[in-house]
Amino acid sequence: MFEFKDHQQLKKFAKFYQHALNEIDSGVHVIDENGKTIIYNQKMMEIEAMHVEDVINKNLRDVFMFYEDQESTLLQALYEGKTTKNKKQTYFNNKGQEITTINNTHPILENGNIIGAIEVAKDITKLEKLIRENGPKNSETFYTFNSITGESSAIKEVIEQAKRATRTSSSVLIIGETGTGKELFAQSIHHSSDRNNKPFISQNCAALPESLIEGLLFGTKKGAFTGATERPGLFEQANEGTILLDEINSLSVGLQAKLLRVIQEKCLRRVGDTKDTPIDVRILATINEEPLTAIEEGRLRNDLYYRLSVVSLQIPPLRRRKNDIPLLVNTFIQKFNQKFQMEVRKIDEEILRLFYEYDWPGNIRELEHVIEGAMNLIMDEDRIDFTHLPSHFRNKTQFKAEIPEMFQPINRKSDYKPFTKPLKQQLDEFEEYYIQKVLEQHNYNVTQAAKQLGLSRQSLQYRMKKFS
Repeated sequence: MFEFKDHQQLKKFAKFYQHALNEIDSGVHVIDENGKTIIYNQKMMEIEAMHVEDVINKNLRDVFMFYEDQESTLLQALYEGKTTKNKKQTYFNNKGQEITTINNTHPILENGNIIGAIEVAKDITKLEKLIRENGPKNSETFYTFNSITGESSAIKEVIEQAKRATRTSSSVLIIGETGTGKELFAQSIHHSSDRNNKPFISQNCAALPESLIEGLLFGTKKGAFTGATERPGLFEQANEGTILLDEINSLSVGLQAKLLRVIQEKCLRRVGDTKDTPIDVRILATINEEPLTAIEEGRLRNDLYYRLSVVSLQIPPLRRRKNDIPLLVNTFIQKFNQKFQMEVRKIDEEILRLFYEYDWPGNIRELEHVIEGAMNLIMDEDRIDFTHLPSHFRNKTQFKAEIPEMFQPINRKSDYKPFTKPLKQQLDEFEEYYIQKVLEQHNYNVTQAAKQLGLSRQSLQYRMKKFS
């Protein structure tokens, strides 16, 4: 214990102490025997996004909020004498902002009595948020083979191949363009396998930076890097179950090599660890391009491809199974009827014809979005027609509205139809129709529409008012 000769020396020591405390790259928070904050350093202010005046001399419970089933590690140290090391804690500051830290917390003793508590914290708020938002989807499988809509020979063949693959634990590579339903097949395989009562974990390999994905997949050892805790990776979490690695070609070549080792040796090593952990996981992977192209261009290791593609499923794009469009449309109509509490019965045959002519680069996902968008524009109608299609879709070259029948040219005598309307009325109708279509083409941007029509903005607004 220091002894101070005078007040001046005490004041000087306090300055040094405060300066040293604020230079520490960890949050320091000390409370007294009443639970009031008496020390709160600069780093803690940064971690919790608060000013010292918001916290100092105030009771901890009056400032911070904790989940109902959790207690502050500081208060546990104060009231229970509990020491915690490297414990993750999530709580809220006085603005309701979520904070996540790794804490080392100790009671402060004097003559055997607890007179306060100290906590040293490391901030992992951003890391936790990133992992939570882009991390694994660990849950029940929502989809089974019955969820796959289609009667075309192309889709039936793939379904049959996938059903056969459920009998074993071999790796499966699911190949298909974006929006073809690759994860639906993956979940169906897991659901129909003998692993269906074990975990199914899905991770998009493109969703996280390389610096995080390795620890997320293989786990971390405490102290491997700043803020690293003893955390099992996705492979350990999926043990005895199934892991789906979506967009496998997004993994770096280095991580692909580590993944290959896991597949070959059926064990893994956490980041920062020196020992191996045995695992029993079935690996399903998806790729949104031709594997041989990815290999040639260096996005996929040749040896990893052969390990993953023990079974290969090639999911056909929608343009190769267009006779499934009516079934898919009806499925989506029923889905959104239930979701939006609507009673849409069907879609116009003319719209189905246009759907058949379209190539659907976004595949089934694009078709689903078009139906959802159309049903958002329906009022009291019970069917989807051309006017309900989302404007961005109507404006595609293939879908620009044809000239109405009354304005079609007459080429043959057999086509002749008598016209009974006065010329001015007929021209007014065509002008209204044409202006409406140009406005739709430009998403009702009056300036752009006027420019295409060769009118001034004021002139176009006048005509719009006249026709409204």
